[in-house]
Amino acid sequence: MTIAAERPSVLFVCVHNAGRSQMAAAFLTHLAGDRVQVRSAGSAPADTVNPAVVEAMSEAGVNISAEVPKVLTVEAVQASDVVITMGCGDTCPVFPGKRYLDWDLADPAGQGVDAVRPIRDEIEKRIRDLIDEIAPAE
Repeated sequence: MTIAAERPSVLFVCVHNAGRSQMAAAFLTHLAGDRVQVRSAGSAPADTVNPAVVEAMSEAGVNISAEVPKVLTVEAVQASDVVITMGCGDTCPVFPGKRYLDWDLADPAGQGVDAVRPIRDEIEKRIRDLIDEIAPAE
């Protein structure tokens, strides 16, 4: 069995890496622990993570206040088994042999915490389904 099969790697991508992809990466890390390698990136990263996203995640018991948006690199895509895009359009590089999923989620940019909560909850649901599929508990 290959290492990738033992510990799948997931990359979450959105434009600014300040909202959706940060929430998804944080939930996957929080819920799957070391069973999954997690990355997130943005095609045009913001300077900081959206404060309403930080607050909404804190309410869910996940602290992402120290996270920083990261730029999407070819290497990050190549190193990942599953690439999940969230509204980055054609800016995400595509490589053969990778599994790509596109999650159509509202963009929390410029939204208050009340608008972010339902996005957060939908992301958490999708992450739980993803974990069941790629890294079920023993």
